[in-house]
Amino acid sequence: MKINIIKPLLFSLSFTFFVACSTKKHTFMARSSHALSTKYNILYNGGVGLEKGVQNINSSTDDDFWELLPPEKMLIKDELVSNNKASNAEFELAEAKATKAIQKHSMNIGGREKNSQIDEAYLMLGKARYFDQRFVPALDAFNYILYKYPNSSKIYEAKIWREKTNMRLGNDALVIKNITKLLEDQKVTNQVFADANALLTASFLSLEQKDSAVAKLKLAIDFTKINQEKARYRFILGQLYQELGYKDSAVPSYESVIKMNRKAERKFVIQAHVKKAELFDYQNGDFDSFENTFDKLIKDRENRPYKDLIFHQYGVFYDKQNNQKDAIDFYNSSLKSNSTNSYLVASNYRNLGNMYFRDAAYPEAAKYYDSTLVKLNNKSREFLKIQKIRNNLDEVILYEGLAKRNDSILNVVALSPSDRTAYFENYITKLQKQDEAKRLQEEKNKEIQDNIARNSSSTVIDPITATDPTRPARKLAMAPPSMGAPAAPTGASTFYFYNPTTLAFGKLEFKKIWGDRALDGYWRISSSVANTISTNDLNNQINSTDKDITSNEVLEQYTTDFYLKQIPTATVEIDSISKERNFANYQLGIIYKEKFKENRLAIAKLEQLLNSNPEEKLVLPAMYNLYKLYEITDTSKAVAMKNKIAVQYPNSRYAEIISNSNSTAASNFESAESIYNKWFKLYQQEQFELVLDNSDQLITQFSGDEMVSKFELLRANTIGKLKGLTAYKNALQTVADNYPNSEEGKSAQSIINDQIPLLEKMDFVKTDSNSWKILYRVGSREDKNTKALEDKIKKFIASENLQKLYYSYDIYTNKENFITIHGIKSKIYADDITLVLKDNSKYKVTDPAIVISGENYKVIQIKKNLETYLVAEKQ
Repeated sequence: MKINIIKPLLFSLSFTFFVACSTKKHTFMARSSHALSTKYNILYNGGVGLEKGVQNINSSTDDDFWELLPPEKMLIKDELVSNNKASNAEFELAEAKATKAIQKHSMNIGGREKNSQIDEAYLMLGKARYFDQRFVPALDAFNYILYKYPNSSKIYEAKIWREKTNMRLGNDALVIKNITKLLEDQKVTNQVFADANALLTASFLSLEQKDSAVAKLKLAIDFTKINQEKARYRFILGQLYQELGYKDSAVPSYESVIKMNRKAERKFVIQAHVKKAELFDYQNGDFDSFENTFDKLIKDRENRPYKDLIFHQYGVFYDKQNNQKDAIDFYNSSLKSNSTNSYLVASNYRNLGNMYFRDAAYPEAAKYYDSTLVKLNNKSREFLKIQKIRNNLDEVILYEGLAKRNDSILNVVALSPSDRTAYFENYITKLQKQDEAKRLQEEKNKEIQDNIARNSSSTVIDPITATDPTRPARKLAMAPPSMGAPAAPTGASTFYFYNPTTLAFGKLEFKKIWGDRALDGYWRISSSVANTISTNDLNNQINSTDKDITSNEVLEQYTTDFYLKQIPTATVEIDSISKERNFANYQLGIIYKEKFKENRLAIAKLEQLLNSNPEEKLVLPAMYNLYKLYEITDTSKAVAMKNKIAVQYPNSRYAEIISNSNSTAASNFESAESIYNKWFKLYQQEQFELVLDNSDQLITQFSGDEMVSKFELLRANTIGKLKGLTAYKNALQTVADNYPNSEEGKSAQSIINDQIPLLEKMDFVKTDSNSWKILYRVGSREDKNTKALEDKIKKFIASENLQKLYYSYDIYTNKENFITIHGIKSKIYADDITLVLKDNSKYKVTDPAIVISGENYKVIQIKKNLETYLVAEKQ
């Protein structure tokens, strides 16, 4: 009998396969099948995606070596990340594979997981979410492992990752507690121990406990087996020691990174060299060794990507030694390397700016500071600091230029005629040499350009760097990106259109090529009829043009008459130049003293001012500021200046300030700002006499405080309210002269320039007006006669039911004030009211009334000239 065994065999095999693949059967075959499928298929592919994603993070994230590095290299995003969906394709793949492994191959039988790879799947799931910066879902995955798989071989790793996630969520105290307990209770592998201590380091750093972070970081260095981690941890340890001020410990830490050589990433080795150089001992250090080390770094082709940093630190090395020439060369070399590190570029520009600033070359310093600000983060403290210095430089540049120009003019004016001629002859000789050298250089440059054009395919070698490849080219002219090249310290400008000689030759060359072209939109394609000239005409034109240029533009500047006729001769003009120079020197002295704390420069400018026959208004403020500077630099000079002020200006406020050593007790309890606010409120309440009586005492009390300029301006405004326009102008001028760089000083100067001239032009008018007022002269508001008059006017307005009329008590001077009736539309109506108040038995106002238009009332309040108005009315 023929038996068909194929179908039963297929059935048996199929049944066996499905039983083995079932997640509900607790058999050896089922467990082995699902575990192998999970590990070598799904989790393998997910692990490849996770590893690739981590590599992408490491390659795309640049460490900021200007700040303390974090133990783990991962840049936290500023924007919020969705907790539901992955933002990175690689981590999305890893998460999908881990989820698939859990869904398809989990064998939860009898409340226990029988697939030994599912805890690995949850660990991968948590890691994928962690690196994708979805920390809350990542925490759920790690917690699930700890809850569901307490006997997992990955349990300690899962605990580490859970605490890493807690650290990212800001729970640093909890991290320290949990990890410390883990390390006390359990014996873990060396790498897990290293990871745990690196995590503790990060948490201690977040809590600003740097000493504790150092201890844990040392353990992480000792136990990690991964060279890149070892290099990173050693570098961070050096940074921590450097921040804590342990220089002797920081240097060996950086040296340990350097000694790793190729076992560490190249950037860590170079940065370790740079950090070690920052700690160089400029008193007792080995300068030759330093130079040899950095010369080798420059020669090493492997360091080409880091030449910007190497050149910068070399520049700092020479800058610290005040070797400006080499420092400038290396800073410029760093800039020429086209660095992508914005802060490094900003540091080069900042250091160059500081060098020019120290040399008082302020226009050049300003250009470099401008470029620094372009590269800096505008929210950083350094940006705000440099921005403040840069803004202050505008005034310095203005006044320095003014002082130097006027000084030069006055020096030439003071020369005898023969000395003037000799002076300009020397200048002309220098100018001719400069122009000739420039012409030769232009010819040389043109020849070089022609050679380059003919040999464009050949390699051009820099003759300077070719002789010594370890050195950057000298005398580089690396200008800030947003500015022109810094102006030369001496000599004429190199800008083409500022040099009449090269400009003249340029005009001649243009005419030779293009002819005499009309100034229209398309001069290059002007008609041949209009612009074509014969050879003879061209030659004649060139000859005549050459003569004009030579006589008017080239030779004229080589004659002494050209300069002598420009010297001012009128006394008024010379005095004006002298006053302008003196005011510039005074302003510079105050700026150097108050804003830059450059006491040496401030003293020089103020002493120069006092030796230049200044205006009387500048003498006393200059002497007082010199006294304050001498207190810091030379006590004997301070005493002499104090005595001089006391003798020459015994009744001045400055004499009172420097002789009054006791401050008011109120300053012990209240700040200058709160006291100012109190007095300003009284000013707003029109308590002018009280404010003025106390203003001198307040200014004396807060002398030297930055708030004193506010008290000075308050005093000036009060004077204006009580004493009139002329006194107001003088008080404002005092504020502007004594505090030129404060906001109050600038405001006072602005009022003097813009508002005072308009107020001075105001005068009485005799035109018809629709606004009239009735004035009654009175004393203080508490005076019984004032109160009696006020009661009568109040009774008049109420009894007559004149709803549109009202009255006010107006301050006029510190001795005389007005009760003023407002709301009157015509002079006739005003006269009728005065008669009623005078003749009616209910009121019997015997005080003389003054009827005045609203426009003229403004004039008398501003100029305090009521008597002048009354005299004019009688005429």
